[in-house]
Order: sequence, then structure tokens, then C-alpha cells
Amino acid sequence: MQSQYDLNLILNPNLSGEQLQLEKDYISNVVTNAGAEVTALDDAGNRRMAYPIQKDREGYYLLYTIKAAGDPEKAIASSLRLRDNVRRVLVVKDRPEWKTKKP
Repeated sequence: MQSQYDLNLILNPNLSGEQLQLEKDYISNVVTNAGAEVTALDDAGNRRMAYPIQKDREGYYLLYTIKAAGDPEKAIASSLRLRDNVRRVLVVKDRPEWKTKKP
């Protein structure tokens, strides 16, 4: 059974368009090689962060929605953390009860 996950990434904010596309392609390849599929991508662009990471006050945010069986956190996040341009990686299992508002 496949579950839905959110894959949140913060990249180096100083990437050119070519470098950014290269990173997106690499991320997609890592996700598919881990047996998961990308269902949505929210490209939030450069945003100010709460605290500096590697002396950058901004980061380039990519928010993926993926479907995967098992636990993709180890396979996907560990290989993405090795990239020089990736600042932060977070994989969170999507839970339907988080989306419903309680009265």
C-alpha cells in the first residue's frame, strides 16, 4: 500500500536557472529510484528563512508531494543530503486528520 508523503527541500538561493533545473531533475531521479512517484511540486522560490544556513538568509524552497510504499525517508533523504546545493531535507508522512478542522 502506498502512502502520501511531503518532501520539503531548501536549496542554495544563488543557483542559476540551469543549476536549479539540474537539481530538480536529480531530485526526481532519486524519488523514482527509491520506488516512489512525484504527484505534485510546489516551487515556492526564494524565501527568507528564520535563521541563516551556511551564511544565507534566504533559501530556495521546493515542496514535493510523493507516493511511496514503506518508509522513503531513509532512501530519499540520505542521498539528497549529500548534494552540495541542498541545505535542508524533510520527509513527512501526510496524515488526513491534520487537514480536518475540529469544531
